[in-house]
Amino acid sequence: MRRAEVAIIATPYMGNLVPAVEFATRLINHHPDRISVAILTISMPQMPLIEDYIQSRTSIEHIRFIQIPPVDSPPSDQYNSRIEFTSIYIGNHKPIVKQTLKTLSTSVPLAGLFVDMFCTSMIDVANDLNIPCYLFFASPAAYLGFVLHLTTLPANESVDSANELIVPSYAKPIPSNTLPTFCIKKDEFGYSRFVSHALRYKETKGIIVNTFQELEPYSIDSLSSSYMDLPPIYPVGPIIDHVGPAKWHSNRSRHEKTIEWLDHQPELSVVFLCFGSMGSLTPVQVREIAKGLERAGYRFLWALREPAKENLKLPNDYEHLDESLFPDGFIDRTAEIGLICGWVPQVSVLAHKAIGGFVSHCGWNSILESISYSVPIATWPLYAEQQLNAFEMARELGLSVEIRLDSRDKGGDLVLAEDVERGIRELMNGGDGKLREKVKEMSEMSKKALMENGSSFRAMEDLINILLSNV
Repeated sequence: MRRAEVAIIATPYMGNLVPAVEFATRLINHHPDRISVAILTISMPQMPLIEDYIQSRTSIEHIRFIQIPPVDSPPSDQYNSRIEFTSIYIGNHKPIVKQTLKTLSTSVPLAGLFVDMFCTSMIDVANDLNIPCYLFFASPAAYLGFVLHLTTLPANESVDSANELIVPSYAKPIPSNTLPTFCIKKDEFGYSRFVSHALRYKETKGIIVNTFQELEPYSIDSLSSSYMDLPPIYPVGPIIDHVGPAKWHSNRSRHEKTIEWLDHQPELSVVFLCFGSMGSLTPVQVREIAKGLERAGYRFLWALREPAKENLKLPNDYEHLDESLFPDGFIDRTAEIGLICGWVPQVSVLAHKAIGGFVSHCGWNSILESISYSVPIATWPLYAEQQLNAFEMARELGLSVEIRLDSRDKGGDLVLAEDVERGIRELMNGGDGKLREKVKEMSEMSKKALMENGSSFRAMEDLINILLSNV
């Protein structure tokens, strides 16, 4: 029986690395007797949790982690955005990655190299070594269509000049105020980098997308149409880490206290507010949320983090949660119904029976987790493609309520207390039960997609057959 190894290299951010590792696990579980995986990991000085996460996953059978020796960070005059820094930093690892893959292929034939959306510089390495290269796209199919659409536009065309943008992977026109920030402030947020990465996607042998046919049928069909001239599309999701950081994070004691608090709350009674590992809020915004929460009157769990003090750093937990952040007396008045904390293991919280709604930044991993556990979302995007994810969930798929689709609408960055109150009430009411039922139905579809003969199962089978034919 033919056996082969594949290599994976992902952007060293948790939102990129975790789904890549889960994808590797899915490959192994699908055919444990035929596939093994080498995950090449790049260290990122600003991401200390990466090392903790990798250590927690080293015991997975048939997966090995290979640490790539670090290179110097690019000088500050070479970049003016996070995406530019990341792209240059990853690209500078090409010689080391090439040598590592050469060494790997001497023992077990390499059937493919998987790169993620920001590691396209490694396509050159795959080509040099004659290894088939595949793209692992951890965001939705609709957004994949969006970035590919950007490559078709004239370089000097402003995508936000019109009120709406027609993109083939979306059934409805995209309002200009929901475009990602990198499309609006091009120089400041690295627009050209996003386009240059997308231009290279067509060079791969196939594109694996973390979605499933039943969730994004319109978008997947648009990508598979002949006019796009793309390599084969493999929707194999939802790819989710169902264990999450509860087993490895350094602050596990807080996790235990959070779950213990949830254990004492009635079923579906708690609204969970969390804005991702890179999301934080200004003190003025914190006060508006607090006022909106108190007016809504629901039980709440609020993961609140302090804005980063340095460029390229991530938000941190508050060392001491200053009561002056909140309206006078808020902490005392809500002590019986609310818990404010820092980091929490999001997937463990969403899986808890007490959670009735999720106010989310709309990162794709978070969306898939909420669907998996049948938790409705209220949209509050902050950065990257989250605005488009929110638009798709609320207006394309009807699977969420809106607090905001983007912070640029309504004339400013601040979301007022009345908007928070309205959004939470609508979320926890579940659209008179219709929204909650619709999310539950999609949750069941997500599980069936992964079962034998399900849509994602078949896509994974097709991919593995192609990989093995490369040996």
